[in-house]
Amino acid sequence: MRGRPVAGPPSKMTKTVPLLIVLGVLIGLSTHMVVNCGDEDEPDICSAVIGFSPLRGSLIAFAYEGRGRIALRHGDWRRAIADFDEAIHLNPNRASLYRDRALARRQDGELELAIEDYDEAIAHDPKLAAPYHQRGLALAAKGDLDRAILSYNTAIRLGPSDAQARLDRGLAFLARGRADDARADFEAALALPAGKDGRTRNAARAKLAELTSAEPTPVPRR
Repeated sequence: MRGRPVAGPPSKMTKTVPLLIVLGVLIGLSTHMVVNCGDEDEPDICSAVIGFSPLRGSLIAFAYEGRGRIALRHGDWRRAIADFDEAIHLNPNRASLYRDRALARRQDGELELAIEDYDEAIAHDPKLAAPYHQRGLALAAKGDLDRAILSYNTAIRLGPSDAQARLDRGLAFLARGRADDARADFEAALALPAGKDGRTRNAARAKLAELTSAEPTPVPRR
C-alpha cells in the first residue's frame, strides 16, 4: 500500500498570490485616503497622507488639493494657494485645481493671478460655466467691466438657469451705465426657479426697486 505523497514546499506562485492581494488592499485604502482626505475638516489627515502615503506623483496631488480646500473653507488663503501650487505641480492638467487656486487668489486680492488661473481652468474645461462666471467677478473687481460682461455672457450661455450669474452681470451693466440691460438681468434672475438660498433673488429685487425709484416721475398732462 502506497503512502500519501509528502507535500513539498509552497511554490513561489502560492506565496505571491496572497502578497499581491494584501498589497492591492493596502493600495486601495491608500488611494481612497488620498482622494477623499479633503472631505474631512481636519488638515492633519491630508498631511499624514502627504507625509506617509507610498503613492507619489499625480495621485498625491489629491491630498494637496484636499488640504487646500480645507484651508479655503477656513479662509486661510495663503495656505490654500501653497497647497494648490503643489497639486498643480504634480498634476497640471486638472482644471479644478486652477479654479480653486483662482478663488484663493481672488479672496487674497491677487486679481491678475486669479484671472490667469481662471483662463487656465477654462482652457482645460471650456464647457463648464462656473469659471467664466468667477472670472467675471475677478474682472469686475479689477474694474474691467467690459471684459467681465463678456465673461458673464459665456457663463450664462453655458448655464442659463444660474440666477447669480444674471445678477452679477446686471450689476456690471449697472456700473457701466446700461440701466436697461441691468433691469433685464435682474428681472431674469427673479424669473428663474428659486434655489435653496434666497439672497440672490432678494438682491435682484432690491436692485429693481432702486432702478424704479431712480426713474423720473412722469408729469401728468393737464
